Amino acid sequence: MAYYRQVGEVPRQRHTQQRGPDGRLHREELVGEEGFSSDSSLLYHRGVPSAITASEVWELPSQRTVPNHPLKPRHLRLHALFPPVVEEVAQQPSRHPDAVVDRRLVLGNADVRISYVVTGDAPSAYYRNATGDECVFVESGSGAVETVFGVVPYRSGDYVVIPRATTHRWVPASSSRLYAIESNSHVAPPKRYLSRYGQLLEHAPYCERDLHGPSAPLLVEGADVEVLVKHRTSAGVVGTRLTCATHPFDVVGWGGCLYPYTLNIEDYMPITGKVHQPPPVHQVFEGRNFVVCNFLPRKVDYHPLAIPVPYYHSNVDSDEVMFYVAGDYEARKGSGIGLGSISLHPGGHAHGPQPSAIEASLGAEFFEESAVMVDTFAPLELGEGGLAVEDDAYPWTWAADTGG
Repeated sequence: MAYYRQVGEVPRQRHTQQRGPDGRLHREELVGEEGFSSDSSLLYHRGVPSAITASEVWELPSQRTVPNHPLKPRHLRLHALFPPVVEEVAQQPSRHPDAVVDRRLVLGNADVRISYVVTGDAPSAYYRNATGDECVFVESGSGAVETVFGVVPYRSGDYVVIPRATTHRWVPASSSRLYAIESNSHVAPPKRYLSRYGQLLEHAPYCERDLHGPSAPLLVEGADVEVLVKHRTSAGVVGTRLTCATHPFDVVGWGGCLYPYTLNIEDYMPITGKVHQPPPVHQVFEGRNFVVCNFLPRKVDYHPLAIPVPYYHSNVDSDEVMFYVAGDYEARKGSGIGLGSISLHPGGHAHGPQPSAIEASLGAEFFEESAVMVDTFAPLELGEGGLAVEDDAYPWTWAADTGG
């Protein structure tokens, strides 16, 4: 994110001495993307960020995926992955799902993994994703993400963007439903929204003032702090438990263009048109070989003969994943899809609205719906979480709904 911020105490010039009140030298850490050739921030630690005292295997939840074969559209009911807890369980915080450890893998490929978790109100483990950036959509709930950069509050409707290798933990104020888009690359605004120097342009549906990063350092004392690290090997994604000699949240100040931030869907300005607009106008982020879009409450097409719901389309280059968050999604009426559902419409399959939804949409002036879409340019496979909550009847609903 090429938007400079300075938080806490930093020296007047980079790579120069900074000392604390006790005269001890602070340790400077450059956190940067693409070697030394892209966005970065300089952090000033009280301790030594490289100092570890132990390294052990962390057995990740199942990362295994299976191909979408034979090819068909899928409907996955995510809310069934974490049923509401009963009263006696609610009184035992240790049994509440952890925002990191208890994620269930729903869909994935070599570029992106989509997971889902419903937290309790207890803090998560300390965590660092070294495979890529995370873009976590908060379906519901509130709290804060404590990070090495400081605290980032979150609320329902937020995208929480966490750069690769940022040590952090989730601290829910209330049970939170989190839809985690874990990239194997960096996540950023679409290039067409940005000037050649990185400023969000006038035609972008959001701007820098809509992005909320840390406002103050988070200084925590401690020693021998365990941090769970997700990273890559030739065999795929694996986990390690690192024990840090001093608490990773020992940064007195930082400055730069790389940091965690939130963007709330209430601040996103949908782009509408005279006839139905294609999904790219709803794009919010992009990563390598995937994009993130959101479909939000909006005034719809105003041509007198417009058909407000989408036309049928074939994804010849991509798989389309839609997560239904709020409202009543017009195009899927009669399909069994509801709040908390995912639809997977794979490349090679022509898809679009349920037939009866087309006539029903004629004359509509406003759609009250919210959904988060991920389009990938490599086939998605199903994780254990997705397979556990599949609606086997969904692929045949177009044939069952003749639109009569």
